[in-house]
Amino acid sequence: MLKTYSYKLYSHKRNKHLHSQIRLAAHIYNHCIALHKRYYRIYGEYLPKYKLQKHITRLKKADKYLHWNNLGSQAVQDITDRIDRAYKLFFRNLKHNIRTAPPSFKKSLKYKSFTLKQAGYKLSGDNKIQINGKTYHYFKSREIEGDIKTVTIKRDTLGDIYVFIVCETQQPQIMARAGEMVGYDFGLKTFLKSSDGYDIESPMFFKQNAACIAKLNRSLSRKLKGSNNRKKARLDLARAHKRVANMRKDFHFKLAVNLCAEYTVICIEDLNIKAMQRLWGRKISDLSHSQFVNILKAQAVKYGTAIVDIPRFYPSSKTCSNCGHILSELPLRVRFWVCPECRAEHDRDYNAALNILRAGASALGRDIVRPASAG
Repeated sequence: MLKTYSYKLYSHKRNKHLHSQIRLAAHIYNHCIALHKRYYRIYGEYLPKYKLQKHITRLKKADKYLHWNNLGSQAVQDITDRIDRAYKLFFRNLKHNIRTAPPSFKKSLKYKSFTLKQAGYKLSGDNKIQINGKTYHYFKSREIEGDIKTVTIKRDTLGDIYVFIVCETQQPQIMARAGEMVGYDFGLKTFLKSSDGYDIESPMFFKQNAACIAKLNRSLSRKLKGSNNRKKARLDLARAHKRVANMRKDFHFKLAVNLCAEYTVICIEDLNIKAMQRLWGRKISDLSHSQFVNILKAQAVKYGTAIVDIPRFYPSSKTCSNCGHILSELPLRVRFWVCPECRAEHDRDYNAALNILRAGASALGRDIVRPASAG
């Protein structure tokens, strides 16, 4: 299995070399995008990755592009790999009539990272890493285990630089344990609606800090473009957004650990997050269901908890958890409904959680006894 370690680099004046390499990576990226567009305009077909890599190798020998060698051949190769994956995804989406856009140019300020594979880095000492011949210190919060596959240097909107080390480790041996099953329905008003009645509310971190962020946005808009005060205001706004993101991520991690420690099987519904964002926008981003699911699945591996994904088209809300009758339609504004067959009264989200639990148990070949209270 692959495991990623994230470490923050010490703030130091030598970090300017990493910033310059990220800017150089952005320049190479935009050059490759221009080559792709030109090739398609002339030949009407996709530029193969290996042909692009050979062309970049020849360019690096020319006097005009000698400075590209400061980045390292493997980092340049990874840039072409990124573009190749993005174009393949674009053409695959076109084949399935999915609206999407091809890879486009990026500002150097918004370009964030470059990746090294087998060469260009060396770990030395307890918290030192050499990147392209220069040594940097990082906050070593934990030991690195396994064989290193890639090292990614990434900066955030505040200008802080992080090193992400991807290692290949052995799958931990988790002993089977007895425990309870639970089904969860993701909601807008309730973050997780539980099949056992213990619901989990979301703190809505962005909503809590919306007034502060709006004030910082107004302050930024008043500053003169290009001025130092505008740069300071931009950093203040980025710092506020990062604080909200950290609070949300901390909540998700703690919740995932608690759930995995309590339950051995967790059944959740596979959601179409992009479609939900088009409907409800900022609220879906604030809840960040997809981030929580990724964290939950990662923690489940450590605790030996099974995560059962229920297909997104399963009618969990429209199915009566008492008799199995399926309604023809159930508008989102309807939060409570009565089954026309058995006359059972249902809370929409609690009923969905029960059906998700039953569908997960059926996938695992288990029997579920319906609780006495249906909500």
